[in-house]
Amino acid sequence: MSTHAKRERLLLADLLESSGPQAPTLCDGWTTRDLAAHLVVRDRRPDAAAGLVIKQLEARLERVQAEFAAKPYEELIQLIRTGPPRMSPFALKPVDEAANTLEFYVHGEDVRRAQPDWTPRPVDPVLADALWTRVERLARVFGRRSPVGLVLRRPDGRTAVAHRGTPVVTVTGEPGELVVFLYGRQDAARVELDGDKEAVARLHGAKLGI
Repeated sequence: MSTHAKRERLLLADLLESSGPQAPTLCDGWTTRDLAAHLVVRDRRPDAAAGLVIKQLEARLERVQAEFAAKPYEELIQLIRTGPPRMSPFALKPVDEAANTLEFYVHGEDVRRAQPDWTPRPVDPVLADALWTRVERLARVFGRRSPVGLVLRRPDGRTAVAHRGTPVVTVTGEPGELVVFLYGRQDAARVELDGDKEAVARLHGAKLGI
């Protein structure tokens, strides 16, 4: 079984460690310490992490995440590297691959692209195909709030429909860049947008992602 999620986890832990606890990220208002705390809570406190999708639990999530953010940064990094506890659903490799490959990839880009001198990370073809497979499966989830029709296209011509509607904007880029775009980091994604000028502007201002 492939281990993209595990590899992305370790790469992200290394990046967080080398960046230090106060580096900016593309996550609105979060430093690297805040992002590290988020990842640990997601791994280890599913009762609190549910606040990511359940509005009534947001306050609990914020409280628990603040408690983890107060821990020594080195401890947070080690907890990320160690991975989820045995009883976590993420401890199952199929669940880990399905849920965390995109999660860890995009958060690595959140750290990398928040720096003024960032350069694109080379993505090998195997990982690129794995990212694309997930883009195809999840495109309509991430693109459901698009105010215009949204089509995603790889440079080789393969496409995925993220949102049906008119007018249509086609976003072309490598799979990793499309992931960054779909997660709501439109301004940080190196993609080409083809469509009506007004529709493109509306898409840039849309809240994409989960």
